[in-house]
Amino acid sequence: MSADPRVKKLKVQTGVVKRISKEKASYEKEADQLAKKVQDMEASKADEYVIKKQKECLEESRQMVPDTRNRLSKALEELRSLVAEYRAAGDLDQDAEVLKEALEQVGVGEAAMN
Repeated sequence: MSADPRVKKLKVQTGVVKRISKEKASYEKEADQLAKKVQDMEASKADEYVIKKQKECLEESRQMVPDTRNRLSKALEELRSLVAEYRAAGDLDQDAEVLKEALEQVGVGEAAMN
């Protein structure tokens, strides 16, 4: 393992992209589940107050998706920049696994953006 600060930055940014990608997927899943729950509650004529509160939760989840998307976009851009910087340095053999992981997370992050 290298003591190169670029490697550490690359690892940290890779983790950031990984975490935000999971967070975005989680918010989207939560919004879908809440939408279904609200729909079921309305169909079964549940208490209006409970339905209203569930709709508020649903709206909060939906509002988090664009915010998370923006953060993911910024994190991806930073990771791409670090990968390009690392490649430009030319010492790829030394920490090839770190670079491979970073590139995988770029792909995961880009897929999460869609």
